[in-house]
Amino acid sequence: MMLAALLNSCARSAHAWAGQDCLLCGEESGRELLCAACIAELPALPESCPRCALPSPAAAVCGSCLNHPPHFDATLKYRARLALAGFFARNLASRPIPEVDLIVPMPLHPKRLAERGFNQALEIARGFARHLGRPIEPRGVLRVKDTPPQTELPYEERAKNVRGAFLCKLDLSGASVAVLDDVMTTGATLNELARALKRAGATRVENFVIARTVPR
Repeated sequence: MMLAALLNSCARSAHAWAGQDCLLCGEESGRELLCAACIAELPALPESCPRCALPSPAAAVCGSCLNHPPHFDATLKYRARLALAGFFARNLASRPIPEVDLIVPMPLHPKRLAERGFNQALEIARGFARHLGRPIEPRGVLRVKDTPPQTELPYEERAKNVRGAFLCKLDLSGASVAVLDDVMTTGATLNELARALKRAGATRVENFVIARTVPR
């Protein structure tokens, strides 16, 4: 029994040293959570609007952003469980990143945080800030309104749902701020957060998101 346990322990150690299995396909993925083949097959949007990250010919600012400019200034997306936070942080940080003064993870309302047990945006933002060598502010921006999940609402009602949802207690005068979130759908929540940040003095707000959904 002791020999079997020792052999199993050695096998686990050897596997950990050699690498791990891809979370998607189960093939060996070295030290990454996903193998190179699965990373290459992650869905990627074509040329996109630099402001809202939706498809736009020649990567020009789209008509929607020209007609109704959002409060945020740009959106950087990475193609896309808690275990993936480090993977997403490293890959997002490997892209050309504009200079920012501060990283703000999308805050959760305390009730939602208690239910979930963690804030996925904060977990990704911690690794992202470490890679960039930039400060992160997880407490100075609060979600003060417990809103119904945006996914349960029609697109046209989402902006109204999050109006007044955030409070920024920071003095951001002259600062360039990066907001990190996992998924951007309509952009209503990110837009409302950008509004609060700019009211606090931020001169530029950029969204760094892992995934960008496209309306059907």
